[in-house]
Amino acid sequence: MNQAPAPSSPGRADARARWFKRFIILATLATVAGIVAAFPVGRFYAIQGAVAARTATIRWVTGLEPDRTEIEADWARRRQRAVDSTTATLTKFFNGTDEPMRDLFRVAGMDPEHGLVRFGRADQSFLLSSQVFEPDDRGRSYRLRPNTRSVWLRQVTLHDGPFGLFQILDTPEHREAASKAGAIVDESSATTTNSWGLRGPEPDPSAALRGVVLGDSFMQGMFNGDEQTPPFYLANRLTDLYEGSVSLANTGHIAYSPEQYYYTLLEYGERMTPQFVVVSVCPNDFGEGFDILQGRPDWMDEAAYWIDRIHGWCRSRGAICLLVPVPTFPQVESRRKDGFYPGLVSNIFPGPPAYFCDPLEAFLDEHLRLRREASEGNSTLSRSPLYNRHIDDDHFSPVGADLWAEVVARRLVLLLETVGRGSNPSLPKAKLTSRPSSSGPRR
Repeated sequence: MNQAPAPSSPGRADARARWFKRFIILATLATVAGIVAAFPVGRFYAIQGAVAARTATIRWVTGLEPDRTEIEADWARRRQRAVDSTTATLTKFFNGTDEPMRDLFRVAGMDPEHGLVRFGRADQSFLLSSQVFEPDDRGRSYRLRPNTRSVWLRQVTLHDGPFGLFQILDTPEHREAASKAGAIVDESSATTTNSWGLRGPEPDPSAALRGVVLGDSFMQGMFNGDEQTPPFYLANRLTDLYEGSVSLANTGHIAYSPEQYYYTLLEYGERMTPQFVVVSVCPNDFGEGFDILQGRPDWMDEAAYWIDRIHGWCRSRGAICLLVPVPTFPQVESRRKDGFYPGLVSNIFPGPPAYFCDPLEAFLDEHLRLRREASEGNSTLSRSPLYNRHIDDDHFSPVGADLWAEVVARRLVLLLETVGRGSNPSLPKAKLTSRPSSSGPRR
């Protein structure tokens, strides 16, 4: 007599169900991984996820941070992803926009075939004119071309277009193309570069007093003339205060970061052999936009690494390293929040206290003085004249640039005359040691 098979035990049935569920999950993950790997963006995020998981594991197990090679490889992946994305956006926009705009892009060297797409601070990427800028693969990403005259455009409307920095050659052809595309040429922003590819007079490595100014668009003097940049005013003030010749190399480039400041110093510092280096930093050196003013310095550790290297370069050569945070217009017009910025910046600076110079108090004093002056003339100031707020720009106006130079010159003189001579006996003699007087447009 045949017997019916014994029913499976509940335990065995549950085990089979669990294994079946695991198989479904694994198969689903494998399918998703295959789909993700089929697209560049998917591969990028898959790699980033793996790197983040590995970094978190190392921190948890050993308490150690990833080494510098891993950090730089991570930045390289993020930057390449940003450049690829901007390039794709540029191509799509160019193919879909109207002919006047396409003509402007072609004439300006910003079309898909000729445009220069590079990364700046952190992993931000943008479009530059290849006629005004050239690529730099030795740490700076891009640089101004030497012996070039250019001008800034404003009100360039790009619907779903790439993030572009419209500093273009200053020629009749470029101006005509800009006009037809509806852009405005900012006449006061005419910019010329010297043979070093820097804004300002030709640097003189044989001058008695030599300095290098590192920075971004604030030091480049965006929307200001060649003789209205902060380093130009600073050189004038020091010339008034010291015997012998004075020369500054203004290395400011729009959208540079502390990493690019460092590689810029490696190049021009060796050529200039400066007695002092001024490092100008601003909020987006440490986080997205003004995030640091809200206590969100996303890139603080990375910026700290490069600022430390700049400081080390200066120490090894006996040069004064003066870190100067840019005072921003919200801190003058709205809320200062300097506990976050520049407070957090001062926390990471490895130099002595006097080598950190915050101009915010001087900017607030001058802003109030200008308001009082306006009220005495029966007018009001809704925006600070220390910035180019009249064209909705956040950078220093000529008035603000000169005030910055006054503050920095005062601190430099004190440092050069007290600690500078110990490491630089050949420093020129100061004409006076009192507060530098104004040499620019402020009054």
